[in-house]
Amino acid sequence: MEEAMKENLMGALENVIDPELGIDIVNLGLIYDVDLNEEGLCTVTMTLTAMGCPLSAHIERDVKMALDDIPEVKEVEVNIVWNPPWDKHMMSRYAKIALGIPD
Repeated sequence: MEEAMKENLMGALENVIDPELGIDIVNLGLIYDVDLNEEGLCTVTMTLTAMGCPLSAHIERDVKMALDDIPEVKEVEVNIVWNPPWDKHMMSRYAKIALGIPD
């Protein structure tokens, strides 16, 4: 996959807002990888801020909806993983500032 396509996919994912924190899932550091194969299957490997997050289905649905707007994407598979575990150090500077978390 070309770097420009990866940037396009990540840009689309920046439109997915974590409903509890109000920050997008890319800046929160929840996206570990995104890949698009030649058949149009987009695989998103991500985590959540906490195991048992009650909004995981909501976030997964929003991820699929955000990527559906990209013509090359025919199908989206979301893999939620817990390793490595998420922590605040994975957030971008923007997210830390928005949430008032010291760097």
